[in-house]
Amino acid sequence: MTREKIEEVLDEKGIARAITRISHEILEKNGGADTLVIIGILSRGADIAKRVAERIREIENRDIPVGLMDINLYRDDTHFKLDQPVIQRTEILFDVAGRNVILVDDVLFTGRTIRAALDQIIDFGRPKSIQLAVLIDRGHRELPIRPDFVGKNIPTAADDRVLVRLNETDGREGVFVVKEGMKKPVPEIVASKKPRRKGGKK
Repeated sequence: MTREKIEEVLDEKGIARAITRISHEILEKNGGADTLVIIGILSRGADIAKRVAERIREIENRDIPVGLMDINLYRDDTHFKLDQPVIQRTEILFDVAGRNVILVDDVLFTGRTIRAALDQIIDFGRPKSIQLAVLIDRGHRELPIRPDFVGKNIPTAADDRVLVRLNETDGREGVFVVKEGMKKPVPEIVASKKPRRKGGKK
């Protein structure tokens, strides 16, 4: 008999505070926003990247270029899977050469997603630096990758699931840890919902 346990580690206000803190730390480390570009890993990393860029705009009164990245073709474990990877769009419509690139993802786990993202960024040019910002660092790294900016560090077991829910993607906000051994589907409070359209338009 399995015993289900779900812990909410960040609510909507907690996510907002984490993004504000990350944004201030990015500006402090880079001496402002002049050299910055931001790239978010699809899908929730891209949503967080847009929020960071908006927060920096509010602080510095300066727009920061934001790109979106799908790393599926760059993963080193794709050939182990029977199904073909679902390819989304990559939109990096600016030059990364000589810029300080802020790479953004929702959860840092083994590090393999980030390794793939680094390979893809280099294909677009040679940045001055690549800095990593993540909303959640859950540990259990398999590669020597360390984030520069972290919203929250949380202890997890290797079999735990960390679920990030954002309004843009899921129609709700929160970060949840689903403990190992829970075999039933996660409850409705954690499951994704299709975001509602505002004003009847997409």
